[in-house]
Amino acid sequence: MDKIEQKIYELFEQNYQLLRLEGGHALTEDIKAQALDQVLLYWRKLKDLALKVTDAEVRLSLSNQTTPKGRIFSIEGVVDIVREGDDTHMYDIKTHDGEYIRENIELYEEQLNVYAYVWQELRENALDFSAVISTSLPKNIKSALRSGGKSQMQQMLAKWDPVIPIKFDAERVKQTIEEFAKVVDCIEEGSFYPPESSDLRNKVAGTKQIFATNVCRNCDARFSCPSYREYARTATRGKVKEFVKYFESSIDRDEQEDWLAGNSNFEDGEDRV
Repeated sequence: MDKIEQKIYELFEQNYQLLRLEGGHALTEDIKAQALDQVLLYWRKLKDLALKVTDAEVRLSLSNQTTPKGRIFSIEGVVDIVREGDDTHMYDIKTHDGEYIRENIELYEEQLNVYAYVWQELRENALDFSAVISTSLPKNIKSALRSGGKSQMQQMLAKWDPVIPIKFDAERVKQTIEEFAKVVDCIEEGSFYPPESSDLRNKVAGTKQIFATNVCRNCDARFSCPSYREYARTATRGKVKEFVKYFESSIDRDEQEDWLAGNSNFEDGEDRV
């Protein structure tokens, strides 16, 4: 292990112990090892880029914006900047799955476009390239880690591209800010409308999960949501014991699969409701 990876290991252990003491929760050794593998593989894949970062965690702020109903709000974000020669690149790091990001690229374009606008127009800095970096390991790499196949791992790593370019579109910035403003008004007024219960069965692009599993099961508002209640009632055909399961604590399916895989011979399977 080289010096940088040794330092990563030490910092990882320090952070883990701190989080364990603060939260009172511990990880199984298998899950902890998988988390460290994710950090190390991310470093090995992107170390050339990481070493070029000239400005880390740059805070960008678009302040004094006004909602349709007169509320003042600000939009803030944190990015990394790479200056190389005459070129300047902006990166926004996400823990989201790369496939999901690519399938829902417009959501990330909106956010990064605002950051690019602040950087270029307000700060008057040059910007030649912007991208989202996905730190989540693809499932094929996770499988290779579990199987221990070094040749398979090398093949998967070579194909893995966590850097997802984002095109800057100045024309969309105003529209995005207006959408943010509408959301601020909705939040302040407690005005929210869930999708129709039939929409909860639609598959989320970039995942194997339907909306009810991917979004609703991780939403605290599901306990009082009429759409989710109707979805659960239909899915369980009125069986009380089955109905209750839909309102238990949220489940991260990827984490669940990783735990099972680390403690048994479980193989990745398609998500089911």
